[in-house]
Parts: sequence; C-alpha cells; structure tokens
Amino acid sequence: MTSRTLPWKPPPSGDVEPLPVGRAWDAVRVAQPVGERALEHLGAESGAVIQDTYGTFYWLVAVDSARSWNLRQVRVLTALVGEVTYLGVPPVDWREGPRPHWRVPLGPGRYLTDTQRLWEALAAADHAELGPRVEGRQFCHRCQLPTDEPVIVGEEHGGSLGRSITYACPRHARDHPAGNAAALVAALRRYREGAGA
Repeated sequence: MTSRTLPWKPPPSGDVEPLPVGRAWDAVRVAQPVGERALEHLGAESGAVIQDTYGTFYWLVAVDSARSWNLRQVRVLTALVGEVTYLGVPPVDWREGPRPHWRVPLGPGRYLTDTQRLWEALAAADHAELGPRVEGRQFCHRCQLPTDEPVIVGEEHGGSLGRSITYACPRHARDHPAGNAAALVAALRRYREGAGA
C-alpha cells in the first residue's frame, strides 16, 4: 500500500515515528495474551495491527469509534482535550519483531478495523483469557492494590458466613497456583450461575 492511498503518511524505512492518535485514526492498545486471541477471532477481518517490542498490540480504528469501551487489558488511545497522545508507528516494510512491527501489515483492505467486530473479538478474548467479568473495584489478593479489572481466582465457603471470593488483577491472575485450577473452575461456574439468577 502506498502512502497516497492513506489519509496519513506512514514513516519511511529507517525508524519508528511517533504519530498523534485522534487525527487520522485512534488506536486500541491490547495486552498480548488477549490480543493474540482476538487476532485469531478476527482472522482476515482484522485491519492493520502494530505490535511493539513488549508484545502489546495496537489496532487502528476510526477516530472516536471506541472511546467508551471498557474491557480488561484494553485501552483506547485517542485525542483528549488539551492533551496529545502519540503512538510509535513502524515503517510499512517492518513486518517482523522483536522491534516494533506490523503484525498485520497495511495493505489493500487492511487499514482500519471495524470497531464492532473488534469489540466482539476482544470481549470473547477477554472472557477466554480472564474468565467472567466482575463489576466494581476489588483488591488483588497478591499485590493488595485495588483493580478495576478484577478476575476471580478462588472461592472459599465459610459455613454459615457464606462464601468468600478471592480476586486478582489481570497481571497476577495468571500467576495463581495451578493447584487451585479445580477450585477456580468451580468458582467461575458458581459465579456464572449466580450472575444469571
């Protein structure tokens, strides 16, 4: 794809260039595990995707089309009043890591990703990676910090006192001991049944 067919100019070969979001496109920043699954869900329907040196994914989407999203490990980069946010954009011919590169290259029909389709893929990936979404802020059992993206990692029954659910932030949920896998599955099942009631 040549820069003449885009409403913006990708950087020439040589180095990553910081370009402002919110002008020609916004960017949806996604943590690698969720991003990998979402990319599988989207398949050929994905538009261009940048992957940085840390493995983080950035889908390009239409300006203001995803501003209100609230998914775990997903951030929408857009222009804010009085603030400019930049995204490091690699040259169009950088297609392999570990440096920043186009995981899904720019090309005919591969520029912006449809936001409705991307949201559906990210929501499915979020659920597959992190389990059911819990509303409200909780404290992570490991780092003891509040998280707006709690993941259920365990449950204990306290007899007549009811049950106690253990939460973790997305970062520490993956570190939860594998020995509790059966308890985690049971807790997720009970949570789903309770949420549906």
